[in-house]
Amino acid sequence: MARIVGVDLPRNKRVEIGLTYIYGIGLSRSQEILQKINLNPNIIVKELNDKQIVSIRQVLNNEYELEGDLKRLEALNIKRLMEINSYRGKRHRLGLPLRGQRTRTNARTRRGTKKTMAGKKKAPRK
Repeated sequence: MARIVGVDLPRNKRVEIGLTYIYGIGLSRSQEILQKINLNPNIIVKELNDKQIVSIRQVLNNEYELEGDLKRLEALNIKRLMEINSYRGKRHRLGLPLRGQRTRTNARTRRGTKKTMAGKKKAPRK
């Protein structure tokens, strides 16, 4: 079982894909890491030996912000935007889309489920 930066990598996937399960690593960064340590990206995770896992761990610890540190950094950036009352910070605070999307229709993911109208009368039962 390969456990790197607090994440269990899936055993039956290629290393190239398995590394993308770590928050902050996508496919291109995964390929870049494997190229640095001269590791074949087609090796399956369960076939990695301890020496290879340690070398991956060293590269990740020395060169990249990952998992908890990266999430904390993002949260601090959002909090900073909210504190300085920037437009994006206000949109974060209100839970609305912040990159110019329309909100008259759509934006359900950001705004939440549809709310019913207040004061609307129900039809009488017959």
